[in-house]
Amino acid sequence: MTHVPITDDSIRLGQFLKLADLAETGAHARELLDDGAVTVNGEPEGRRGRQLVRGDRVEVDLPTGVVRATVG
Repeated sequence: MTHVPITDDSIRLGQFLKLADLAETGAHARELLDDGAVTVNGEPEGRRGRQLVRGDRVEVDLPTGVVRATVG
C-alpha cells in the first residue's frame, strides 16, 4: 500500500487518483469511477468530487491488479 501525503486537510478523489499515480488524467479518473473500479474505505465510490481526509484508504481495480493507496 502506498502512502500519499497531502498538504491540505482534504483532497478530492479525482485529484488524489492522479496524485497517487492511479490515474493518468482527470478523464482516466472519471473512467475508473464510472467503471466501478474504485473503492474508498472498502465501499464502492463513483463521485470524483468525494472529499478524502488523512487515513482514508483508496483501492483501484486495474487490469494489472488491485492497487491500494492511503491518504496521508
